[in-house]
Amino acid sequence: MAAGEWVSVSAQNELIQREVDIERRELRVNTAAETHELAKIYESHGMQPDRAAAAAADVMQKPESALAVHTREELGVNPDGLPSAMKAAVLSLVCFIFGALLPVVPWYLGSGNAAKVASIGVGVVSAAVVGAIIGRSAERKVIWSSLRQVLILLVACGVTYGIGLLFDVSVS
Repeated sequence: MAAGEWVSVSAQNELIQREVDIERRELRVNTAAETHELAKIYESHGMQPDRAAAAAADVMQKPESALAVHTREELGVNPDGLPSAMKAAVLSLVCFIFGALLPVVPWYLGSGNAAKVASIGVGVVSAAVVGAIIGRSAERKVIWSSLRQVLILLVACGVTYGIGLLFDVSVS
């Protein structure tokens, strides 16, 4: 999972960097058109045309500032604020290890139906807590965020269980 996260974030950053490089080239080669484009963007935000043209001309005086403004306005990204692939990979690794180990703990402490029920309970409670944290952090309804995480967990477990039945694979 960590490797996949690293590849995903790296690829995303490379694609964004390509778009930033294209924008950088356009700012250099088609300065007038890019200035006009920026003025139109400012007008779309409610600025008067003459003020928008003046503001765009001011921004275009500094190439790196112009690049930052154009990439934020046109691409919706900050070229200096791209996510770290390594941080994402490490966080993914830690979260997946922790998430994978929690439901296994009851099996070290017991067996049979008691371990099954406890394992499912640990998984459901953990998913609900993660959902609540996400909901609270995103300023969304905590109950809905918790329920969503639990439903995702249960569907994923059900699909995995179904695949095991389909291929006659079980753990005893």
